[in-house]
Amino acid sequence: MNQMIITGKKITLNSLTAVHKAALIKAASDGQLWDLPFTVVPNEQTIDDYIATALNGYTDGTVLPFVIAIKESGLIVGSTRFWKIDPKNRSLEIGHTWIASSWQQTFVNTEAKYLMLMYAFEELKCIRVQFTTDEINEKSRSAILRLGAKEEGIIRYERIMPNGRKRNSVRFSIIEEEWPPIKKALAEKYDFQNL
Repeated sequence: MNQMIITGKKITLNSLTAVHKAALIKAASDGQLWDLPFTVVPNEQTIDDYIATALNGYTDGTVLPFVIAIKESGLIVGSTRFWKIDPKNRSLEIGHTWIASSWQQTFVNTEAKYLMLMYAFEELKCIRVQFTTDEINEKSRSAILRLGAKEEGIIRYERIMPNGRKRNSVRFSIIEEEWPPIKKALAEKYDFQNL
């Protein structure tokens, strides 16, 4: 896997590899995130499969997985990825995002999304970036709307969760003409102008 690093003001997004196994388990342990009912976060038993799935997607050309690290210390605080990459239709989804509990509701998620949106629209030349979250995940839904994404609707029984629950998901998107004003608003609000 070619190492890729997207550098922001306070975080970096580094290509996820098998060497990140212990750091990801440690980050997920901060809040025991694997117990959350609305997302899939690895634990010691599932980490190998989690990494293998991400790297297989990378090999297939449909996934670009990252670890999220604090720039100053190098501490890994979570993971995110581009997936459902569709070069023909110039679209992808930003998802599989989780952040250690003590770093939630800080700059981490907003800056990660900003960097990924900038890369998707300006480097990959996407015309559409979508987000999908669990209908019951109010924090995630609010965070996606705060970015400037538009809610498109609910996809019923979009997936079966590890506990067997049939999940309804909410789909959001940003399209290419919406990105410049969203970028400007985020840059001004969070002081990302020089990224």
